Amino acid sequence: MDDGWPNQAKKLLDGWWKLRHQRQREIDDSIPRNSESEVLYDQPYEDNTRIRVTGPFTVESLSPHRVLAAQEQLTRSEREGRESAGPGQLETMILENLKAAGVQNTIKNERLEFDFLEPYAGVYLHGSGEYTEADGTSRRVVVSIGPEHGTVGPQLVKEAAKEAVQGVGFDTLIVCGFAFDPNVSEEAKRYGKLTVLPTRMNPDLSMGEDLLKKTGAGNLFMIFGEPDIEVSKDNGKLTVTLKGLDIYDPTTGEIRNSSTDDIACWFIDTNYNEESFFVRHAYFTGDDDPYARLKRALRAEINEEAWASLYSTTSRPFDPPDTGTIAIKVINH
Repeated sequence: MDDGWPNQAKKLLDGWWKLRHQRQREIDDSIPRNSESEVLYDQPYEDNTRIRVTGPFTVESLSPHRVLAAQEQLTRSEREGRESAGPGQLETMILENLKAAGVQNTIKNERLEFDFLEPYAGVYLHGSGEYTEADGTSRRVVVSIGPEHGTVGPQLVKEAAKEAVQGVGFDTLIVCGFAFDPNVSEEAKRYGKLTVLPTRMNPDLSMGEDLLKKTGAGNLFMIFGEPDIEVSKDNGKLTVTLKGLDIYDPTTGEIRNSSTDDIACWFIDTNYNEESFFVRHAYFTGDDDPYARLKRALRAEINEEAWASLYSTTSRPFDPPDTGTIAIKVINH
């Protein structure tokens, strides 16, 4: 309705919506009352006769998201639930799980465990506490939690870091997020003595307690590493060499370089547009023999010479990107 509608028309439309909501509530209430339910997600049917191979597309996880219905389209129970959910509920839940699970860096015995962690009344900071390194040094740590629906960008890291160094200051800033912009890694290196740790949160954290019970505590908060690469140019072509993966050790506070044996595969987007990562080169590394596994899976002969070009830590030469940027994604074991 707009302001030009007659009052009688407005009353009729308002009455129609009330009747529609009432009817929808009756339908919604009748479904759980009269129907049997079956949980279909997370219960795949196994078919051992099928062989899964790669195709022209890859499906990768997205940051958790959901569509919120407009207020007038909600059922009564949904409206009551939304009204009862107070602000800060997500941050409280994440801090509780962070305190219990700690922060893992993909290596079993290297975990940042908190001596204590409590809420912090900041603008960009949500929790503060302390942890002890392996040599007995105590460190003050502060936590910033990114958006529930969206990515953590360099600006959030910048503002959180500025707030973390005010006053007495903290030693470590943990920035938690479900997804991160590519430039966050560069922004995290700019704050001198303040160690900034981008920490990926498991999507299960936003999807209810039932899924959290099935998720190992070590998988809830993970510090992701950064590829150690070298780019060379020869005859107008670029070549990328992967040296390893830089991983932060929370028990010592040091950044350690792991070998390529710890890397399962790596990909290059040779013309990165800073929005979407497109796999244009794919390579496989590590100690395992990929030919034998693929041969067993496909029950067929594998051209080892062709696969040898993919089993490498040095890329094939490629043309310089039109965008001026390339991107490398590394998957470790």
